[in-house]
Amino acid sequence: MQREITENQKSRKFISGVYVLTLSTVIVKIIGLIYKIPMLKLLGNIGMGYFNSAYEIYAAFCVISTSGLPVAMSLMISSTEDIARRRKIFRVALLTFFLVGVVCMALILGLAYPFSRFLGSPETYFSLLCISPAIFFICLSGAGRGYFQGLGQMKQTAISQVIEAAGKLIFGLCFAYIGIMLGLEVKKIAGLAVLGLTLAEAISAAYLFLSKGRETGGVDTSGDGQIFKSLMKTTLPITLSSSVLSIAKLIDMTMIFRRLGSLGYGSDLINSIYGSYTTLAIPLFSLAPALVGAISLPLVPALSSARAQGDINSQNETARRAFKLTALLSAPVGAGLAIFSGPVLELIFSGETEAIAYASPLLSILGLSVVLSCLITVQNAILQVYEKPSLPLISMLCGSAAKIVLCYFLVGNPNINMYGIPIGTFVCDYCISALNFCFLSRHTPLSFKLLDILIKPYFCAVGACVASYMVSDIIRGRLDSAAAVTLCAVGLSAIIYCALLLITGALNKKEIGILLPQKQNT
Repeated sequence: MQREITENQKSRKFISGVYVLTLSTVIVKIIGLIYKIPMLKLLGNIGMGYFNSAYEIYAAFCVISTSGLPVAMSLMISSTEDIARRRKIFRVALLTFFLVGVVCMALILGLAYPFSRFLGSPETYFSLLCISPAIFFICLSGAGRGYFQGLGQMKQTAISQVIEAAGKLIFGLCFAYIGIMLGLEVKKIAGLAVLGLTLAEAISAAYLFLSKGRETGGVDTSGDGQIFKSLMKTTLPITLSSSVLSIAKLIDMTMIFRRLGSLGYGSDLINSIYGSYTTLAIPLFSLAPALVGAISLPLVPALSSARAQGDINSQNETARRAFKLTALLSAPVGAGLAIFSGPVLELIFSGETEAIAYASPLLSILGLSVVLSCLITVQNAILQVYEKPSLPLISMLCGSAAKIVLCYFLVGNPNINMYGIPIGTFVCDYCISALNFCFLSRHTPLSFKLLDILIKPYFCAVGACVASYMVSDIIRGRLDSAAAVTLCAVGLSAIIYCALLLITGALNKKEIGILLPQKQNT
């Protein structure tokens, strides 16, 4: 009986963390869409090409500088109850984050001009200069988030993400509008918009440190060197594996500019295509993986705690629940984007006819990769908990290598060109996910049924979207508004999806009870 109560408490804590981060992620994504719609109108497709080129480089450095350390901090802090020890881990990690941030910021400043020239888009130079300080502040934020995540407190991470998104919206749009009022060139207006992101990162970091400043505790006299070595032991493999995909994205960007250029595309046309792809298609594609991050972050301390106690049943249940939540969330998003990409883009970015024409077919192909991309996030988190952080590096190297080779030939083919990028993404994610499942079966004690956890929800989602698409013509004949038709079709898909989940047994009553928010006893 006591064990059952303990299991319920663990489940509630894990699900509570998931809900907090999911809510913040939804808010962040809504703010992001609100941000991109007016920004696209202010900068145009070409200006968004400059903006997103700089952002991709920033995102790559973010992964390199912050992907491993927060996870390592989370694992180390969750494994100790000693407050003084936790504070010492934070202090050592903060110094490491500080140095990494300074180095990465200096690299972006130093390489901004030669890289923009190599890319074939020298106008991107201004945006790169403006975004470089953001790396420093995101590193500081990583230290704060890793600390609170290790304690199982997801509220601080959630609030800091919302502050970051809201600041980017407010300052980015204000700075861009000021640039337009001053009559600046598009490339400089894009740089000012990027500067808004830098300021938002600074405010987010300040919030985390103000929250951390309220924590008190004793003194740990152990050596800093030992803590640093422990951090690096976990950090380096995670950082390397995460960096592989980020570097592959940079190669994607370079390949788009150079390979399309070899086909005779002009610089403005390439920036227009790339701006449409990264402003319209990529944010919608990345929505589900971002939400799944709300599952993987609380999963690490929860599964780590169960493993430390030697409770194999709790480990299996925690991992199974994470995969099930991932499938239930990502399957309808992936199927919906594959089938309804055009109407959804028209609903969100109404009036951007040219950009939608570029992005819609690319988003349909990307929709096939949504579930795989989400699974990879959870798989990597589990392998990290079982001290196998080098295995995701192997799978990501294999998947990224396949993508780079495939995209080189496909993008350079005049009959395929930009379609090669989402096709390569699907092949890459499939390779990574398949290899990770092999690693999980061989190197962890976990056992679960893929049919029940993954396959059933996916086919339910596909069936729901196909059925809704088939009746959309009937809806269109009764409604004059294209937006109303799209909303009705999406709503109908959701209803059919829930019904199919219950009919097929993909979601049972016990799981519904677990997934619903639980009232905490006081």
